[in-house]
Amino acid sequence: MSTTESSTNAMTSDTTWDVVVVGAGTAGCYAASTIANAGYDVVILERKTEAEAGHIACGDALKGADGFPDAIPKEKIQPAFTNTGVDHGRFEIPQEDTVLEIPIPGELAVIDRFEYGKRLIEGALEAGTEIHYDTVVTDVIQEDGGRVTGVEAIQNGDSRTYDAAVVVDGAGSLSVLQDMVDFSGSTFDTNVDYSQFSSAYREIVHVDEPVEWDDALVFKPTERSAGYLWYFPRTETEINVGLGFQMSEEPMKLVEDLKRDLRNRPEFEGARVEDKLGGALPTKRPHDSAVHPGFIAVGDAAGHVNPTTGGGMAGAAYAGAYAGEQIVEAIEQNDVSEAFLWRYNERVMDHYGGRFAALDIYNILVTAADLDDLTSLIAAMPGDKLSEALYSGSADISWKLKLETLFKSRGHWDTLWELYQTKQCADDILAHYEAYPSSPDELPAWQEKRDELMDAVYETTGADPKY
Repeated sequence: MSTTESSTNAMTSDTTWDVVVVGAGTAGCYAASTIANAGYDVVILERKTEAEAGHIACGDALKGADGFPDAIPKEKIQPAFTNTGVDHGRFEIPQEDTVLEIPIPGELAVIDRFEYGKRLIEGALEAGTEIHYDTVVTDVIQEDGGRVTGVEAIQNGDSRTYDAAVVVDGAGSLSVLQDMVDFSGSTFDTNVDYSQFSSAYREIVHVDEPVEWDDALVFKPTERSAGYLWYFPRTETEINVGLGFQMSEEPMKLVEDLKRDLRNRPEFEGARVEDKLGGALPTKRPHDSAVHPGFIAVGDAAGHVNPTTGGGMAGAAYAGAYAGEQIVEAIEQNDVSEAFLWRYNERVMDHYGGRFAALDIYNILVTAADLDDLTSLIAAMPGDKLSEALYSGSADISWKLKLETLFKSRGHWDTLWELYQTKQCADDILAHYEAYPSSPDELPAWQEKRDELMDAVYETTGADPKY
């Protein structure tokens, strides 16, 4: 079978592939490219049309592209980078009439997400992947023993069967594939609920005059603690504006917060809106396990998103590459069992999974904390240490800085103490993830200890259990 055939074919017969990837997002394209580069037959099933594929709601901020996997060469996606001059964040705190400058480590760019998505797809095709657009998965095929062996789909109104050694779930947040699979024979994480996710809404806005902050990512809390606004400059005059909020909140009320803020910012007077789009993203810890016999989840479908910033492209790229590499080994060894695929989980947790789990502890704190107290306290903290905490999951603060923060935060010492205790909890979680098990048999004991640590988080923060 040709692996370079385009998506516009009219085939309706059943087909057999080495790997079927569901979803042509970042994780799906990197997984497919990795597998195709190794010489295997791989097809991506994409529900959107060819014209719309790659059009995804996103903040457009891309961090760490200099270290992306090489399954899709960086020069392939680099033309989608529209602003490479951004180097820090601006956290606006209206309650304190303060703007906190926060350095952001590593390479940073604001991109045209639609162009980036199309270039990822081109990269996957050039690697030898086949892509079927207008294809909606309707069921997952499993053997009696539970192994996933393919999917059923509708392509342009015709029923299709896709048999495969492995199915890769790159179908995004709250993936429907995971509702179709019987995971009772594995440790695949099913402790997932809509309340652990956020909705996002963004507009692409054009202004007449260059904004003064074209070198920064601008963040601002909403009037409720459930979300934040963002202003990310694609160029000096083209801005991605949006907000993210917990799914438990009413979306229209929070969208009004964004529109009100836009009306009150003089730089947006007379602005023109080009594009409006919404979507969902996980603001949770990564799946405890994202593998099942013949099945691997990647990217948003496995919770591979920084839960404090919503950044997910880098994690998705690496998840796709790690999954692809493990799948190639599994096919070569004729072993697609949970135990053989487990190495993928280990690599994700070692790279960023533990860090994201630690960052999620601060999300839990926010759900129970007083917003005014918390933002006032943040305004008193050093920007570089906030940056370290946001991206590493922890931060080392000298006694000198501790004393300075203590002085600046007088009146909020109860909140400061709670934040300090929360940091200790996050450090404990991070350390525990460094001991992530090397086999599925060891996972239940590891989870039991992790859940004890989470009990301490809820006791410290006063938050309702998230998991």
